[in-house]
Amino acid sequence: MAELQEVQITEEKPLLPGQMPEAAKIHCVETPYGSVTFTVYGTPKPKRPAILTYHDVGLNYKSCFQPLFQFGDMQEIIQNFVRVHVDAPGMEEGAPVFPLGYQYPSLDQLADMIPCVLQYLNFSTVIGVGVGAGAYILSRYALNHPDTVEGLVLINIDPNAKGWMDWAAHKLTGLTSSIPEMILGHLFSQEELSGNSELIQKYRNIITHAPNLDNIELYWNSYNNRRDLNFERGGDITLKCPVMLVVGDQAPHEDAVVECNSKLDPTQTSFLKMADSGGQPQLTQPGKLTEAFKYFLQGMGYMASSCMTRLSRSRTASLTSAASIDGNRSRSRTLSQSSESGTLSSGPPGHTMEVSC
Repeated sequence: MAELQEVQITEEKPLLPGQMPEAAKIHCVETPYGSVTFTVYGTPKPKRPAILTYHDVGLNYKSCFQPLFQFGDMQEIIQNFVRVHVDAPGMEEGAPVFPLGYQYPSLDQLADMIPCVLQYLNFSTVIGVGVGAGAYILSRYALNHPDTVEGLVLINIDPNAKGWMDWAAHKLTGLTSSIPEMILGHLFSQEELSGNSELIQKYRNIITHAPNLDNIELYWNSYNNRRDLNFERGGDITLKCPVMLVVGDQAPHEDAVVECNSKLDPTQTSFLKMADSGGQPQLTQPGKLTEAFKYFLQGMGYMASSCMTRLSRSRTASLTSAASIDGNRSRSRTLSQSSESGTLSSGPPGHTMEVSC
């Protein structure tokens, strides 16, 4: 895979007052399904995986993840991990519009592009963080390449293919709604859209006036044509790494994430349901999601000395986590958290995390 582009840039705004902006390198590599652009922050750490993100429809890595990774408490995490932000083809900033008749890759093919990214960077393992369509893509990749995925944080995942009723509703909606409005309904709850907050206005403007809106529609169509992941608890088709499922309590995908949780291994899976977060928790509740991510990493044996603050003040929480000894993962440790005491204590194994923060 030949490198097509490498540009060094810096973020326009520092993450915190007095803090140096983070250097980034943009790469573009060819894959069997076209070129893919990704941005790398930081340098690889010995014996640590990279954090690899994949964004949802209508967004790119910046509009999907920047509020989360620029959050103050997140800096402790990104100082310990190199991170790779993958943009779906045609979604990167400044992307040209694909020619008429261009065959956009399926979500399965987008997942098959990821090995080319890791091979180019010479990374052996990753911790994936995906939202919506990106969560599906990372799940498909993990099913196909389980040895290269140490953990997954899946926000708003819908692992099911569209049924006939879904297709009918989608077609009817398409007759009365524009592509931007349909995508906004995928990203945000109806309550959020009705409230028309500053956040909604911002993202409505981003999507409606996107110069690559035709490309976005192609990605949207691929998402709506996804295959069923066929997860089965106790079956052969399952995610074999620790997984944290995340959804807002009024998100459009709440039922799909709850169903997904019921199909995955309960000793490997934690479920985080976030109150007051709407359809995009990484945008509206970056502090709480950062805290949960730190617990997730601790459960995998990383960042053992990290200080926790926010979730210790939440009402109740329990987390199934995984301990690591010399690289071998042991998943028998469960942490439970009490809002009254603010302390962590051992609990029985086999519970998933269900947090209302």
